Amino acid sequence: MRINYATQVTRIDGTEADFSNYSGQVLLIVNTASACGYTPQYQGLQALYQRFKDQGFSVLGFPCNQFGSQEPGTADEIRDFCEQKFSVTFPLFAKIDVNGPDTHPLYQQLKSAKPGLLGSQDIKWNFTKFLVSRDGEVQKRYGSQKDPNDLESAILEALGESGASH
Repeated sequence: MRINYATQVTRIDGTEADFSNYSGQVLLIVNTASACGYTPQYQGLQALYQRFKDQGFSVLGFPCNQFGSQEPGTADEIRDFCEQKFSVTFPLFAKIDVNGPDTHPLYQQLKSAKPGLLGSQDIKWNFTKFLVSRDGEVQKRYGSQKDPNDLESAILEALGESGASH
């Protein structure tokens, strides 16, 4: 299943983003939180972004406060925390729900394409990661415990799929 690049997304600064700008890129889409045991993964996510962004790769961070209220801050607080503590430069978006009746449409697509353990679509915790190919195919879902540093080979493989080098 492919993601719909017409899906509306809002940047962390409150402006609407044209999600189709990410078409043709390999994406790692992550639900993030600033006060979680996995929060140090921002460092690994930023390292992946820095290493592969010039090859057509992006990390997209979607803050979410649905797990232990670990993302209580405002958009400005979240952005400042990510920039100051982890030097995050990859795109961050407005806080969203990833489960329940108000699940963001992008996460509805991701979860439908790659259900979790035993077919459950629910996101279990912060820092669940979805790897999306250049053509929008949701390739893999990784749980919170998966260290971003362990995704390098999967990203390289996805970047090489099209044979294009950007």
